[in-house]
Amino acid sequence: MNSIPQIIQGGMGAGVSNWRLARAVSWLGQLGVVAGTALDEIMSRRLQDGDQEGHVRRALEHFPFPRIARKILDAYFIPGGRDAAKPYKTSRMHTAESNVPAQELCIAANFVEVFLAREGHDHPVGINFLEKIQLPHLPSLYGAMLAGVAVVVVGAGIPMEFPAAIAALADHRPASYTLNVAGSRAEEPVAMTLDPATFAEPGQALPPLARPSFLPIVSSGTLATMLVRRIKGDLAGFVVETPLAGGHNAPPRGQMKFTADGQPLYGERDAIDLETFRRLGLPFWLAGAYGSPEKRKEALAAGAAGVQVGTPFALCRESGLAPELRRALIAKARTGKAKVFTDAKASPTGFPFKVAELEGTLSDESVYRQRRRICDLGFLREAYRKPDGTLGYRCAAEPEKANLAKGGNEENLDGRKCLCNALVANIGMPQRLADGSHELPLVTLGDDFENVSRFCGGDQTDYSAADVIRTLLG
Repeated sequence: MNSIPQIIQGGMGAGVSNWRLARAVSWLGQLGVVAGTALDEIMSRRLQDGDQEGHVRRALEHFPFPRIARKILDAYFIPGGRDAAKPYKTSRMHTAESNVPAQELCIAANFVEVFLAREGHDHPVGINFLEKIQLPHLPSLYGAMLAGVAVVVVGAGIPMEFPAAIAALADHRPASYTLNVAGSRAEEPVAMTLDPATFAEPGQALPPLARPSFLPIVSSGTLATMLVRRIKGDLAGFVVETPLAGGHNAPPRGQMKFTADGQPLYGERDAIDLETFRRLGLPFWLAGAYGSPEKRKEALAAGAAGVQVGTPFALCRESGLAPELRRALIAKARTGKAKVFTDAKASPTGFPFKVAELEGTLSDESVYRQRRRICDLGFLREAYRKPDGTLGYRCAAEPEKANLAKGGNEENLDGRKCLCNALVANIGMPQRLADGSHELPLVTLGDDFENVSRFCGGDQTDYSAADVIRTLLG
């Protein structure tokens, strides 16, 4: 990384850390980060809603593959916006085999988000990916690099193969990434591939791309040490995240135990040894309830370069979170009613997932039980081997019968929530269902949720990204 910011804004998906938020943070000299989750679906819905301010279309005018941009506009753009009584047309699901239309949309969507976040200033912008969402990795990375992304942040897994993919795509060479396949350890590894030549215009020669810095999110010194040994010189540092952070958390080490109210219990084995990170000699940022000036100073005193902060930015004005949700959550914090539950079952990935309790959302058990299970976006599907050796895809939040028919485990199904649809609903683009209702939100925030009122000056009930940065820096 050419510059070392004290504050890294969390890459909260889907669409919460949007281009507006990342642009605002980077503009102020810290590292703004866009969420790389489900950007193809989000961009397609923006276009179907008429792209009212013209931002997507303006960015696509700069996309280096005009033929693909025209195809996307023909497929998704609706002048004036879609009929609200009709559902969104969903984007194509990603597969291990090269699905060119899905890849084209994904490349363009990541390009658009990073392009807009970088527009109007010359400060670095990052993008955040989840290792658990592997199928779109290569087209997402390529699109972000085409737009000049400066930092690639990756969490929710062990992202060992990102540096090699970055190196290949920087030269527009074919890149590969090994897909995790359930129950296939004795089988040949499945390598996903992306060849940039597939997308170039006839006779088009593209200049080499700048290589973004690679910044993995880790929750232990052991993992960090292993990454340093295996990846060597391709690491820019680490984001060191505790279980107090929002979104997906690393599971507790050892046998899973629970608190009296059913949350995973973290113990001494989960404590992070910062001496390991100091010894490794790479910059590191502490994350997980570090959204205060006191915690920032504490992190610096411990040898950190700074902090990664998510929850305060998730609730600021520039966030992609739907305004009515954002204001309702801020009101809860201001009245001392903020509550976050670490749900061991909610995520189809099996990772614990932080859920902010809010009436009328899927955090309410009775509301969740009324939802008909469906998997029509598929970002959190896992690949598995069918009896004939071919690949199949399943999700623990899909209809139970469908999952069991694919060899799923019945014990893994209860309580699983469709995060794909819920997180897109969080940003005000819920899918309309056949009965006329809409998919409902499920908001994730970190344990620092209860303290966000510190960013609201006086009697204000709202605040900006600038307010967060100004408060954190004292």
